[in-house]
Amino acid sequence: MIPYEEIRVPVAGGETAALRWPARDPGAAPVIVALHGITANALSWAAVARHLDGRATLIAPDLRGRAASAGLPGPYGIAAHADDTAALAAWLGLDGVVLAGHSMGAFVAALAAVRHPERFGELVLVDGGFGFPAPTHLSADELMTAVIGPAMDRLSMTFTDREAYRSFWRAHPAFGADAWSPEVDAYIQRDLTGEEPAMRSSCLLEAVRTDGVGLFQDEVLKAVHELPHPAVLLWAERGLMNEEQGLYDESRLATAGQPGTGVRAVRVDGVNHYTVLTGDKGAGEVARSLLEAAR
Repeated sequence: MIPYEEIRVPVAGGETAALRWPARDPGAAPVIVALHGITANALSWAAVARHLDGRATLIAPDLRGRAASAGLPGPYGIAAHADDTAALAAWLGLDGVVLAGHSMGAFVAALAAVRHPERFGELVLVDGGFGFPAPTHLSADELMTAVIGPAMDRLSMTFTDREAYRSFWRAHPAFGADAWSPEVDAYIQRDLTGEEPAMRSSCLLEAVRTDGVGLFQDEVLKAVHELPHPAVLLWAERGLMNEEQGLYDESRLATAGQPGTGVRAVRVDGVNHYTVLTGDKGAGEVARSLLEAAR
């Protein structure tokens, strides 16, 4: 895994942690800000950083309520993350920076671009940003549980040690033998906190629940339709549990109104919701899109 540095950035209520993979020539290379998913952390972008190969500086925060930013207080929610992202860009002195997001991070990126158009330029959305088809009879909380139930379950579990947590993740359907790497291992280990024999995920349940419900709010769902700059959506062929049906397909994107937006949709074959970011093929596609957006 290529080296990175951790920085602390002032935001409302305290400081957020962010990881920075510097470019070979920081003065000449573009800067990209990248946002992780709902129960993830900044190291989910490590494979993308490797594929960028020093051609850009990549900065990925631990969003409020996760990993090294777990100590930040609420309020949580997609808007809070969007404003934190703008505060990060302002602190770094960035204007018109390329902004990327995976899963929930894509919704955050879209809303940040709408709320703070001067800070962000083109967007790269990775398997997120557009609303999903959902039963109308469920509450927002029930909808969130239906979409990310297995991820929510993990937050209430304890693990005897780091090897137990590794074993838990290696059994996940999305991570087959060919999808595991030192980068994935470092990413999942960054999430773990506490002491043996009762270690647990660093993700705060309150933050995840608030953010999950926020994904169904009108302001969040409308954001991708109101983007002030061009965007690309890289959508995974397969789903969260490596099932054949991914979060998106052409029909679902048509229902969500994607063809009428400024968002270009690109299917990434042979990847699922996780490996579109953490797997070698998916990370390579994401890195290429980021560099194109940064030109």
